[in-house]
Amino acid sequence: MEKTKIISIGFFVLSLLLAIFLGRSIFTSINEADRIASMEAKIINKLMMIREAQIGYQAVNGQYTSDWPKLKNFIDSGQFYLTSRIETIIPLSYGADSVVVEIDTLGTVAVRDSLFSPAKYPNFDLATLSIVPGTQDKEFAMWADKIEKSNVRVDVVEVWNTSPVDPKRKEDNESRTKKPLRFGSRTSITTAGNWE
Repeated sequence: MEKTKIISIGFFVLSLLLAIFLGRSIFTSINEADRIASMEAKIINKLMMIREAQIGYQAVNGQYTSDWPKLKNFIDSGQFYLTSRIETIIPLSYGADSVVVEIDTLGTVAVRDSLFSPAKYPNFDLATLSIVPGTQDKEFAMWADKIEKSNVRVDVVEVWNTSPVDPKRKEDNESRTKKPLRFGSRTSITTAGNWE
């Protein structure tokens, strides 16, 4: 009788220790997944801000930039022109039409006020725009150039996270969605992010 009691108590203690170990490992993996999701949400938010800045820079300057100081200077002191466009169609005597286009500049608006208003981005900090969230000094990598598509030279941009939080995100992954978080492409005319 005593032998079976000792064995039963031993199995009970062993099963209790095993349950504690399994519970801790499950909670640890859940907490780690939550931490990764939270950090990646912050990184995606920062990439969306950079994408807006790049699209605005390209609209004003005719090309994207791979230079952080130029992009930050554009956000800080750049201007968008507000214009009015009026088209007048003049019928010609031989049945064709002539179109006269008048473009009038109404004024300007600051890039910072237009793209990064406090209502849209309440915690916007230009000084840390290039820094990957969760790191002290790692910057997003940025590449911009012109490529040839269908015999036309077009502007392309790519910005990516140089310090992925998720250890599964690697540059050598086949799938674009499994690579480090990024937007744009070196080979396609897109500013879509791989999280979309």
